[in-house]
Amino acid sequence: MRVTRRTTAAVATATALVMTLAACGGASSGEAEPSLRTHTDVGVYTWWAAGVEKTGLDVLAEVFERQHPDIEFVNDGVTGGGGSAAKDHLQSRLENQDPPDTFLVHAGAELEDYIRDGYVVDVSDLYKKYGLTDVFPEDLIDQLSTDDGKIYSVPSNIHRANVMWANPTVLEANGIDPSARYENIGAFIADLEKLDQAGVTPLSIGTTWTQVHLLETVLLGTLGPQAYNGLWDGTTDWTSPEVTTALENFKTLMSYTNDNREDIDWPDATKMIIDGEAAFNIMGDWAVSAFDEADMTLGSDYVAVPAPGTAGSFDFLADSFTMTAGILDPESTEAWLDTVSSKEGQVAFNKIKGSIPARTDVDRSEFTEYQRMAIKSFEEDAIVSSLAHGAAVPVAQLDAVSQATLKFVGPDGHGDVPTFQSQLAAAAG
Repeated sequence: MRVTRRTTAAVATATALVMTLAACGGASSGEAEPSLRTHTDVGVYTWWAAGVEKTGLDVLAEVFERQHPDIEFVNDGVTGGGGSAAKDHLQSRLENQDPPDTFLVHAGAELEDYIRDGYVVDVSDLYKKYGLTDVFPEDLIDQLSTDDGKIYSVPSNIHRANVMWANPTVLEANGIDPSARYENIGAFIADLEKLDQAGVTPLSIGTTWTQVHLLETVLLGTLGPQAYNGLWDGTTDWTSPEVTTALENFKTLMSYTNDNREDIDWPDATKMIIDGEAAFNIMGDWAVSAFDEADMTLGSDYVAVPAPGTAGSFDFLADSFTMTAGILDPESTEAWLDTVSSKEGQVAFNKIKGSIPARTDVDRSEFTEYQRMAIKSFEEDAIVSSLAHGAAVPVAQLDAVSQATLKFVGPDGHGDVPTFQSQLAAAAG
């Protein structure tokens, strides 16, 4: 049950009825008064309304109903639009005291505003209760924890952002190594130029958020994991020459992208790789679902490798669920978080979603070749936080970065690196 004006009124009416019955002698001293707790469902807010995301949510709900048959799963999210529109709608509900019981959020800094405004509660005790500190990697626990050691969400999965997808047939036809592995961005740019000269679209991309996604992988590939992390903790200066080089690399990469980028989103940019209309695309590993749907085989039909210069790093984001503050029955939300974090729930959900479980105690033979590669990388490589997907910075900073990126490389972009760099430095405060 969500705390809405309607439910609040209902509780008030019920309270008044109980008081009236007591005053009239309706309940004897030996009888229990009627309970106001009639909550038998959990309202779950996501923007997973189509494709593998909706299928994954349905599978997770099936696991929940097996594990907690006395509580009904209620899809309390939006039925259309992407994450950005859904977050605006969610914010309106939270501000109007109509919260869902639990809502989807990217783990990390994206949660800061919700924590500051008191919309979510600390769930650290559940990590102890469910033994999650023993089955989640220590690095992940660190990424999920606030400065005071509290945790405000439970991840259902782990996505990798720094993945480059390539069509090996297109590469080989143009004299380029079909393995698509690049130790540095300079070598990558050289091959983009070769493709461009051959009349092939070198690098496919979509609208602004996908460009910010590319920007973060270029920052990581140019700076390395330690200095990249320093952008978010203040130990790397946004005005440094190293960052200037990264932004110049980003500008160069954007010059090799498709002209219709502002009119498409990531699925169409990925489809350009599938259809052989472009050679490379840099996107998170949710893109693997598009290759699976096209019945393509990893290695022969498409390549998935770390983005140029980022081998040895795992650029992390996680779809996580909160416990909303002010709900009438936190026990039902706790039950949902139990399922989300359980081995059964994580295996079932991630086999659909294409991501990997946050838990380390799963049987990796149940997963695809790509997922096994990602699990190995998550175990061995340096974990860094995604900029474009809310792990590295709070919402306000990401919005400022997105606006600066649009002004830099958008349809009317100024293309001036020093201006772009100063705007990014200002966004970081």
